[in-house]
Amino acid sequence: MACFIGITCGWEEEKTWHKLHDEYVCAVKEAGGVPFLLPSLASKELVAVYYNQLDGFIFSGGSDLDPHYFGEEPQEGLAEITPRRDAFEMALARLALAGEKPVLGICRGLQLLNVAAGGTLYQDLKGVTRQKHKQRAPRWYPTHRVQVQPDSELFKLVQQESFSVNSFHHQGIRELGQGFQAVAWSKDGLIEALESSAKGKKMIAVQWHPECTWGKDRISFSLFKNLVECAAGRGG
Repeated sequence: MACFIGITCGWEEEKTWHKLHDEYVCAVKEAGGVPFLLPSLASKELVAVYYNQLDGFIFSGGSDLDPHYFGEEPQEGLAEITPRRDAFEMALARLALAGEKPVLGICRGLQLLNVAAGGTLYQDLKGVTRQKHKQRAPRWYPTHRVQVQPDSELFKLVQQESFSVNSFHHQGIRELGQGFQAVAWSKDGLIEALESSAKGKKMIAVQWHPECTWGKDRISFSLFKNLVECAAGRGG
């Protein structure tokens, strides 16, 4: 039976187009799922239709989240925000948090899920850490290591306590949202992965970009394979 995975898209205001790296689509297809690209349509009715019709979701990477959603004014260092995308994804994320369908968050997706659950972000990591989290290297190349909590669902999935990841972000989690627990960290202590603390809820989010490396390493591909298997009712 086909397993339908919705993937959120970026939005470019000036050119009025939706955008998404093909890497996400290829990863879902290779994992056995049927990818559906979700445009940013800020309609509660359509958001509910997407959630009800699809089996699992990927909240993809992209632009900064409007700090309005975590009760702050814009600070120096905040980059481009996309209000249309923010509104759509926030509505979908809240349905996902209240529901039982499996979710994978990637980079911005991790940050958005955390904020949707009541958490906060560092608007810019400058001054928070001296570690470089926005690499100047090919997208597929891992540049720093993360440490994974041994008793986490993420560890059960990847079967390694430490490994290297790629990194393309200048924001990060400051305070955890309700219902999440941190399960991986970079050397400077920044949260690199979180998962639902509710038993049986299949929701994992990572700060790195496994869609860039799924064809090169087992750990990256396992995140997509797990999402598809959970969405199809085959996950543990």
